[in-house]
Amino acid sequence: MTLRVLVAVDGSLPSGRALGHVIDLVRAGAGLEIHILNVQIPVESGHVRMFVTPEEIDGWYRDEGIAELEPSRIALDAAGIGYTQHIAVGHLVETICRYAAEQAFDILVMGTRGRRGLGGALMGSVARGVLAATTIPLTLVK
Repeated sequence: MTLRVLVAVDGSLPSGRALGHVIDLVRAGAGLEIHILNVQIPVESGHVRMFVTPEEIDGWYRDEGIAELEPSRIALDAAGIGYTQHIAVGHLVETICRYAAEQAFDILVMGTRGRRGLGGALMGSVARGVLAATTIPLTLVK
């Protein structure tokens, strides 16, 4: 049986460790279909939108998402593991949970902290929010 796994990544060391955990599972023989997701926070300022076209904003989301997915792509490519990459735009917790549910993933994996977390926190606000909101089994990697 193959499980569909969504790994939420932001290019940070904790998200890299979460992906490393998934890579280790595949190497150990787990049948996993791996998807990596990066969520970009939306530009909501009307002032910015007065000077930048929607196409430029979409290009910025794409470029930033690709950059934040790069460490994950490199790790998966080096391990010889296939994957599908996704970039979404929205508020982090809601977007991760909604995307995982809509795409019917079996497992959601993420680091306990990311780039947007406080350095001293045991578990970041995004991880805590996803833990509280998701209905999908969640693995948090410290």
